[in-house]
Amino acid sequence: MVIAVDGPAASGKGTIARALARHFGLPHMDTGMLYRAVALSMFRFGGDPGSEFEAVRACDGVAQIDPTDEELRSEVVSSIASRISAYPGVRAALLERQRSFAAGADGAVLDGRDIGTVIAPHATAKLFVTASPEVRARRRVAELLARGMPSHYEDVLIDIRARDERDSGREAAPLAKAEDAELLDTSEMSIEEAIAAAIGLVEARVKARA
Repeated sequence: MVIAVDGPAASGKGTIARALARHFGLPHMDTGMLYRAVALSMFRFGGDPGSEFEAVRACDGVAQIDPTDEELRSEVVSSIASRISAYPGVRAALLERQRSFAAGADGAVLDGRDIGTVIAPHATAKLFVTASPEVRARRRVAELLARGMPSHYEDVLIDIRARDERDSGREAAPLAKAEDAELLDTSEMSIEEAIAAAIGLVEARVKARA
């Protein structure tokens, strides 16, 4: 079974994807971390995010980035990741790694922006997780403050909206709800409610396909 979880930044898709992986006993990949790893590599070694050539070259250093590094979730890395993820060359460089994970014998849960449309279009179940920009900005601020990182709501909201525009407007694999994906708006939900709803939607899809 392959579960695709897509959605904009800070929608809760990562939390939901991890919960689905635990519930169904499947391996999980946060594909956004691949782009963050490229971004962090560029940030640390002085790469120019405005250069697609340099961004593609930085993809070779993904394996050297510690996935537990707190700096991967910093706002500066997030901003760089959003910019370089629009490059077709970067997406092509990371594509096979994601598809290979999705094709694993044990199945998988992947979350990102283009899982249901590009990476795993034949996924068993697809979710598109979203929430209002204001709610997502508040969540991101709370997350950053909890990690000891300075954050301001107004700045984060501006960044969230700009990121939405970049993700949805890019030519290469834009953020979009797959036609056969279930929409899950978490704006008015607690984490527990959102997870329960996601599990219910996946179980219903699996049952319908049986």
